[in-house]
Amino acid sequence: MSKSTILVRLLVPIMVVVLIGLTGCGSSGPTKGDVTVYVAAPLSGFQANGGQTVVGGVRLAAERINRQGGLLGYRVVVEGVDDESDSDVAVEVAKKIKADIESGKRVIAVIGHYNSGQTLAAMELYKDLPIVVITPTSSEVSITQRGYHNFFRVNANDAVQAQVDADYLVNKLGARRVIVAHNDTDYGRGLRDQIKQALQALGAQVVSDIEVKEGQARYADEVKRIQAAGADAIFYAGYEIECPYLRYELQQAQVNLPFLASDGCFLAATIDNANGAAEGMYISSFAPSPKAVADAQWIKDYQSIEARNPDTYSINGYLAMSVLAEAVKQAGVLDALKVADALRALNYSSLIGPIRYDANGDVRDPKIFIFQVKDSEFVQVFP
Repeated sequence: MSKSTILVRLLVPIMVVVLIGLTGCGSSGPTKGDVTVYVAAPLSGFQANGGQTVVGGVRLAAERINRQGGLLGYRVVVEGVDDESDSDVAVEVAKKIKADIESGKRVIAVIGHYNSGQTLAAMELYKDLPIVVITPTSSEVSITQRGYHNFFRVNANDAVQAQVDADYLVNKLGARRVIVAHNDTDYGRGLRDQIKQALQALGAQVVSDIEVKEGQARYADEVKRIQAAGADAIFYAGYEIECPYLRYELQQAQVNLPFLASDGCFLAATIDNANGAAEGMYISSFAPSPKAVADAQWIKDYQSIEARNPDTYSINGYLAMSVLAEAVKQAGVLDALKVADALRALNYSSLIGPIRYDANGDVRDPKIFIFQVKDSEFVQVFP
């Protein structure tokens, strides 16, 4: 027998032992099958970047959960579904999810929708499905006042955003006469009502209420009204498809009032499409900068999964998946009613602090972050 043959015979048992050992090491991974988490958000169109940042955060959390054994031994499969920022499409998305559940697919949750209008439309179907719904960003106040047992947010609502933004306008920027501009969506009008109440409670005067169309690009008439209003600050409740163009036309008209925009404008397009005019403006947000709260490994892991940097609402997607996983763990079953009950009893330590829920599904310690555009970057200035 040659020396090489002897060596092979000696090595084979060793390799078998090593392989058995490796199999044993991986036995803590998911073994029971798959459980699906849908992420419903705009993945195409004008808000695609925002929706994709949410999906990225969810995928990162799911990857980490799967590495640790999954959800009660089930592998988490994240499926992004595109609602196109359209409420009719959101209803079709909800119908597809309902059909998947009825066909026997194991679904535990929908993380979404991104916008309040789409969330309100889809919840008419989701409320009767055996799933949990956790929005990462929908902020319209009434959503959690409709008696949904299976609906939760990880973000503050618009009443909280309005209070923080009004306080910043009055007590940080010294505003006393404020123009409130907004788009013609449920979100824009709802936040308009909230910010007007909050400003008036602080002794500020709302000198003009200006509504624009969703996606409007020219603002000659609105600029004239703003010039005539005698204001000392502007608040804008709308999206990044209006905000940069309004800001640009104001700058061109040499209207240099402090300008605070709502969370709907917290996207790179607000800077990119303002042709330099975004510099100095303020934007409120439901999430901090990932760099402010996540460590280097979190960011590296995100980059490896998404092949891009975390942005805008990556943190919110990550939080939504994380609180879902913790509630499943506490419930001990993949049963939506029991998971919802576990969420209401949750006290979860997250990247942005404790997350606890009230009976309606609102967070008990909601947070708002304010950024200012400096050198074409969003720089966090509050808190």
